Amino acid sequence: MTAVPDRPPLLRAEHVSKSFPGTKALDGVSLALHAGEVHALLGENGAGKSTLIKCLTGAYRRDLGDILLDGQSIDPRNTLEAQKHGIGTVYQEVNLLPNLSVAENLFLGHQPTRFGMIATRRMNAGAAAMLQEYGLSIDVTRTLDTYSVAVQQVIAIARAVSLSGKVLILDEPTASLDQQEVQMLFAVVRRLKERGLAIVFISHFLDQVFAISDRITVLRNGRLVGTEPTANIDRVKLINMMLGRELAEETRKTGRAGPVHDQAPKYVFRHMGRRGRIEPFDLDIHRGEVVGIAGLLGSGRTETAEVLFGITPSDSGEATRDGKTIPLASPRDAVAAGFGFSPEDRKSHGIIAELSVRENIVLALQARIGWARRIPTRQQKAIADDFIRRLDIRTSDAEKPVGQLSGGNQQKVMLARWLATNPEFLILDEPTRGIDVGAHAEIIRLIEDLCAEGMSLLVISSELDELVVYSHRVIVVRDRRHVAELVGEDVTSDRMVAAIAAQGASPAGSEDVRA
Repeated sequence: MTAVPDRPPLLRAEHVSKSFPGTKALDGVSLALHAGEVHALLGENGAGKSTLIKCLTGAYRRDLGDILLDGQSIDPRNTLEAQKHGIGTVYQEVNLLPNLSVAENLFLGHQPTRFGMIATRRMNAGAAAMLQEYGLSIDVTRTLDTYSVAVQQVIAIARAVSLSGKVLILDEPTASLDQQEVQMLFAVVRRLKERGLAIVFISHFLDQVFAISDRITVLRNGRLVGTEPTANIDRVKLINMMLGRELAEETRKTGRAGPVHDQAPKYVFRHMGRRGRIEPFDLDIHRGEVVGIAGLLGSGRTETAEVLFGITPSDSGEATRDGKTIPLASPRDAVAAGFGFSPEDRKSHGIIAELSVRENIVLALQARIGWARRIPTRQQKAIADDFIRRLDIRTSDAEKPVGQLSGGNQQKVMLARWLATNPEFLILDEPTRGIDVGAHAEIIRLIEDLCAEGMSLLVISSELDELVVYSHRVIVVRDRRHVAELVGEDVTSDRMVAAIAAQGASPAGSEDVRA
C-alpha cells in the first residue's frame, strides 16, 4: 500500500448532510480522497454510503456542507455535470447497453464523426487502443453481452475514466465475480491508481478491502465513524467500527440456555444452497428455538433466509419437516410448510404503503387461503384489531394507510401479517432496524414470547448484542458461507466478532464449528 501523500486531497467532502422525510441519511460526513489512492468506503445497510456517493456524483443535492475538487467548491446538479468535473461511477450492475458493440458503448454520446456520419472504423480503432491500456485485447465490434461480467466491468471503468478521469467510484464492482476475475479487475484498479486517479472502493468483502485499499472510511447510521490507513487497522477493529460496539463491554453477556434437544429437530435442512448466492449449508431447528444469524452485510445472511423461504430456491440438498420431505421451490411452498418471512427492507419488499393497516395484516393469510375465497371484511377487521391490540400497533384505526405509520409500527404490521397465518417457523430479517427504542424493546419481547409459545424462529440481525439476548444458537456467516455455530455460553458478542473477523472460510456442516 502507498502512503497517503502530504499534498492536499484531490476531492474533499466537508460536513455533508442529507435528509429525506423522516430520515437523516447523512449527518455532517466528511471524506478526503487523494490522487493515486484506493479509498475503501464501508458500512452496513443504512450507513449512508450510497447517499454520500450520490451527493458526490450529483444524483442527490446535498442539504448542507461543501464538496471541493482541486480546492474549488463544486455543486454538480446531475451525474453529467459530475462527469464534466471528472467524477465517474461504476456500479455492480453494469450500466451499459448490452445490445450495442463494445466500441459503441465506449463512445456512446461522443462518437467520432466524418461528414456528419459516425466514423465506425476510427471508433473501433480508438476503442481497441483504449482497452489495450487496461490489458484487454478483445474484439470491440462484438456486442457487450457476449463478454463476461468481469470484462463488462472493465469496459464500464474504461468508459467512466474516459468521460471523467479524476475520481472513479466503484460501487460493489466484484459482487458477481469469481476470484480470478477479481484479480483481473484489481490489476486494472492498480493501473488507474498509478495514473493518479482517486478511487473509491465500496465492497462487503473485507479480504478484498485489505488487499486493494490504502485507507478505509467507515460510516454508521449516517455519521462518520472514522478514517484509518489500511495498514493500521485489523479486522476486529474494523468490524467493531462498522457494527458500533466494543468487545470489552460484552464479555459478561452470553446466550440463552437452549431448548430441550432430546427430541428430533422440527426442521432439518441438508446441503441447502444456491450457486453464486450462498454455499451449501446444514441447519437443524427445534420447536421453541431461536437461531440467530450473524455476519456483515453481504456475507450471506439474507441469502440464507431467501433460500429457506424459496425466494431463491436451493439448487442442492433437501428440507424436512417432522421427518417428512418438503418442497421449497417457491414462497408458496414455504408458506404451505408453515413458514413466515419478514424481509429486511420493509418498504420495498414488505408493506404496501397505500393499503390500510387491515389490508396489510391479512395479505399473507388471504394469499394462503387463495384469492378466490376472499376473507370477509368483518373477519379481516377482527383479525387486524386483534393484532393491533396484541402488538400495540399505534394507529388511529385499522383503515389508516400503513405508509403513514412510524417505522416501528410498520415493522409490527409486518410481524402481524405473518403471525396471522399462524406459522410454526418464522424468519425475521433485521426485525429491529430503523425503529425507535420503545418499539425495539417490544419486538425483542415479542420474539421471546413467540419462542416460549413453541414457535421456531430464525432471526438475522447486525445488532450482535441483540442476538445474544434471545438466541439459543448463533450461526456466523462470512463470505457467503456458514463458518461457525455458537451454542449456549459461547453465544457472546466477542465470539461472534472473532468468527466474523477470522480469515479463511471453512463451511459449517452438521457439527459445531467453534469460533
